[in-house]
Amino acid sequence: MGSKGEALRQRIITAADELFYQQGYENTSFSDIADAVGISRGNFYYHFKSKDEILIAVIDARITGIELMLNEWNKKFIDPRKRLYYYIDMPLRNQENICLHGCPVGSLCTELAKTNHAMLDDANKMFIVFHGWLVIQLNLLGVNKNVKKIAMQFIARVLGIVTVANAFKDKSFLKQEIKQLKKWLDDEVLEFCHQ
Repeated sequence: MGSKGEALRQRIITAADELFYQQGYENTSFSDIADAVGISRGNFYYHFKSKDEILIAVIDARITGIELMLNEWNKKFIDPRKRLYYYIDMPLRNQENICLHGCPVGSLCTELAKTNHAMLDDANKMFIVFHGWLVIQLNLLGVNKNVKKIAMQFIARVLGIVTVANAFKDKSFLKQEIKQLKKWLDDEVLEFCHQ
């Protein structure tokens, strides 16, 4: 596939990613994606034979995007506590989309889990990338007891906050709970490990 074909493939993946986030995987058709990209269905089928093929490409693109983002955070902040704060603040930086559509990772994984979709394990790798990064940051701050459990709690708390903020379209709740999550990090997680 030439560079023109690869560019079109990337446009299809980007459009599918947006549509899966905004309206869900099940509610997105080939036609929706083809229309968003501005191509015929025949041209579309040249690049992807099934919706599951597109889903795999979207998941791979998201995982790559998450890894790049976390690497940028590692470079941007020397202090692992600041990195964790930045992770906690992620819903605030994306609050418009969060209030409209929820968490892109959480909503896709939840949708796939409901139907026990074959790609669920692949989608869960997005959480695994975040979890591994959180474990490293916590270790760097001296947390080495129950660190995997605490990292999982981080993910669960952020997703819970995002889910409620999305359900009620409530940005003030989002801000308030993000502040509480930082307090939990400082007062319980880090304070406890240094006693």
